[in-house]
Amino acid sequence: MANMSLKKNEMPVQDPKVRNHNFEEVALGYTEEQALDEAARCLNCKNKPCVGKCPVAIDIPAFIAKIREKDYEGAYEIITRQSSLPAICGRVCPQETQCESKCVRGIKGEPVAIGRLERFVADYHNAHAKAPAQKPVPNGHKVAIVGSGPSGLTCAGDLVKLGYDVTIFEALHLAGGVLVYGIPEFRLPKTIVQKEIDTLKALGVKVETNMVIGKVLSVDELLADGFEAVYLGSGAGLPRFMNLPGENLKGVYSANEFLTRVNLMKAYQDNSETPIQHAHHVAVVGGGNVAMDAARCAKRLGAEKVSIIYRRSLEEMPARKEEVEHAMEEGIEFHVLTNPTEILGDEHKFVKGITCVKMELGEPDESGRRRPVVIEGSEFTVDLDCVIMAIGTSPNPLLHNTTEGLEVNSHGCIVTDENGLTSRTAVYAGGDAVTGAATVILAMGAGKQAAKAMDEYIRSKN
Repeated sequence: MANMSLKKNEMPVQDPKVRNHNFEEVALGYTEEQALDEAARCLNCKNKPCVGKCPVAIDIPAFIAKIREKDYEGAYEIITRQSSLPAICGRVCPQETQCESKCVRGIKGEPVAIGRLERFVADYHNAHAKAPAQKPVPNGHKVAIVGSGPSGLTCAGDLVKLGYDVTIFEALHLAGGVLVYGIPEFRLPKTIVQKEIDTLKALGVKVETNMVIGKVLSVDELLADGFEAVYLGSGAGLPRFMNLPGENLKGVYSANEFLTRVNLMKAYQDNSETPIQHAHHVAVVGGGNVAMDAARCAKRLGAEKVSIIYRRSLEEMPARKEEVEHAMEEGIEFHVLTNPTEILGDEHKFVKGITCVKMELGEPDESGRRRPVVIEGSEFTVDLDCVIMAIGTSPNPLLHNTTEGLEVNSHGCIVTDENGLTSRTAVYAGGDAVTGAATVILAMGAGKQAAKAMDEYIRSKN
């Protein structure tokens, strides 16, 4: 029987006053009863509008139908036809602006909780599956993937299933890319990421860490070494700054550095070899998911006060609504229509405060959003001892500086065609290295598209 409730089943979560002191996962996941009740809300539409908004084209009504039948492994099999990272996507994909935004149930109520159901299926599989992955029959061809983030992992997963000998080259000492260094443990447990990577390894994907392509090896050397095609999924890890006076003071971090030290180096642990400053009052400049992650980490590190500073309004904040709500529940303060102008330091060059101005929204800019305009005479100063800049990232220039003939645009992003082919023959790219900082699922979609094109290219030569 269909469940015609207008509201989703609520996601069980840790109490805010408890979770803001630990790094354990905030969202606890649906119970089987909740998953069955939520799956009953799906109308199994014939035209499947939700699928059209999924960047990896998962057959959403089909996997939900399997949940209703309590065939959870069947649901997992349907999801993994298109996605190599279901447990990850079920946690961090912005379904509210993608598949769920087209759900018919959302017209007169809340859409079906597609992401929560995907997580339930993946978690059930990871907890109960016993059969080892079956390695595909080798096809005799070899490909290289640069970067082990969501785009590279997806490309690798699709190609290994077609029989390719796939090697991923990762610059850091641990595979996972932004899934490991960028997204906090309380949103995406690293055991989940490792489980997905282990599944790909079981299929035959090889992962080489501490391999900085452009330093240890070049793209040309990979091609000369027998790799028939190369995929560049190196992400966008170069932080941006505002060039404010005082940005070089001690206690000013890029969100990239701050989150890497917390997430990858476990700086929050008492025995960490790379401890991070335990500040009293932290300001995080920015309004995206990375800003929310940095602010919530700072709170968990013991900061008495954490403030988000964002130059537009709360309604225009690009972070996921759920992440903003969780941050507010955890005691993060929000200062919107506010912009920093200077970071102040003491005689020892440590941060001691920040000067800001109030803003108002003027005429729309080229993005269509109303442009923030300074309110004259609104300047004020706040005492604090740590500033985290979370205003975006760009691709690292190392790859294009060491790869002859690789075209990039004015933002340093690699230029590709619609299939991910770069200006170099047999060299493909996708994800944040091409688009700039974006979402996990869009990076995965680019990895899938490139894998298909790489397969067609290699087969066309033989």
